[in-house]
Amino acid sequence: MPAPPTRDGPRVNEEIRAPQVRLIDQDGEMQGVMSARDAMYRAQQVGLDLLEISPNASPPVVKILDFGKYKYEQQKKKNEAKKKQKVIEIKEIKVRPNIDENDYQVKLRAMKSFIEEGDKVKVTLRFRGREMAHQEIGVRVLERIKNEMDPTSKVEQMPRMENRQMVMVLTPR
Repeated sequence: MPAPPTRDGPRVNEEIRAPQVRLIDQDGEMQGVMSARDAMYRAQQVGLDLLEISPNASPPVVKILDFGKYKYEQQKKKNEAKKKQKVIEIKEIKVRPNIDENDYQVKLRAMKSFIEEGDKVKVTLRFRGREMAHQEIGVRVLERIKNEMDPTSKVEQMPRMENRQMVMVLTPR
């Protein structure tokens, strides 16, 4: 036999089990402590719902309001909060140890624009063939990038070798 569905959110109307409650009416005014049955009766008289605002208080605080409207407002708040979130992406820039000056400047401009947008930048320096014997050249390229990006970003992950490539991660300041 399946379990009954569980409700998330505050208790409403008949779900409120406390014998005594502190009532706030539809105008936001405190009505005082009374029995839950009396509070329910008052809510029905004005054609609204009884919503448990603070279940852990003693006695619990309940308010008379339109539950459908309340749920709608909560959903709107949740959606607003979601809109305001900035998803930080990791953008990857690939360079080579013997990168040409013009290519370097283009990559640097791209990195600056990514950092200004609030994204992280993963700089990957790939070695091929004999370049593995001269890793110090790759280290110099990454140091140069780090120094030129210093005003707008900081190094989250120092350059380190992964197989045949060196990786460094920059984040906005």
